This record gives sequence, C-alpha cells and structure tokens, in this order.
Amino acid sequence: MIALLQRVSEARVEIAGETVGQIGHGLLVLVCAEPADTEAVGQKLLSKILKLRVFADEAGKMNRSVLDVGGGLLVVSQFTLAADTSGGNRPGFTGAAPPALGEALYDRFVALARAQHPTVATGRFGADMQVHLVNDGPVTIPMRMS
Repeated sequence: MIALLQRVSEARVEIAGETVGQIGHGLLVLVCAEPADTEAVGQKLLSKILKLRVFADEAGKMNRSVLDVGGGLLVVSQFTLAADTSGGNRPGFTGAAPPALGEALYDRFVALARAQHPTVATGRFGADMQVHLVNDGPVTIPMRMS
C-alpha cells in the first residue's frame, strides 16, 4: 500500500459541494492499494501511521504521534499515488489495485482505523472529490508498505 500523509491543522473532503468528511488538527491520509496488497499490509501501514512521530513536543521537535496529540485522521482513497511516469507524458495506473480490490482494501483500512482511533473521517471511494487542507508545517510524508 502507498500512503501520503499530510500533517494538517484542518482538512475536509467535498463531493458535489457537500462536505462528507472533515477533521481539525491531525493527518490527511491519501491511500492507494496495489494489486498484491492484503488486509495485513493495510494493518501494518495503519500501525505505522498511528505511531509516526510527526507532531511537535514541548521543545518543538517532531516527537509525538497522532495518538499522542489526539488528532484526527481523514482517510481518502487516491489511486493516482501508483502513477507510473517513466514513459511518455501521460501517467499509467497499472500499479494500482483493480477497482473492486482497491475498494475492499480501502474499506477494510478505514474499518481498522475506526477500531483503533477515535476520530476517523473519510472521502468516498471512486468519487470526484475536492480535498481542502491546511498543511501544518508543511509536513508531507510518503510511505509504502508491502
């Protein structure tokens, strides 16, 4: 699985002008399933995300996790994280899981997140979404788990 984390002071997802998910302080998690991914890979990625120390402590060092600071998670599916730009000028997306598998893994990732973290909001798989965020720092962390 591929994830792109952005530490945010606020973030929301809109679909057709309606806000479907929003958080205050926390992490925007853009996530993409790959063809060989499993629920176990998703759990491993989620565990790492929840413990990743990207929030400042009292000394201003990135030493606290989203769990430590009580921040929210906004989880948004984004198959374009698997883009292959090695040939030509149009990206290919064969590295992303097929839609049915991608949706199943995304849904399971969200369910696991909700079972392990008190504040989890989402977008909607396959929808045309507008993601609004205030990147805090800015802090943006790419992750890949297999």
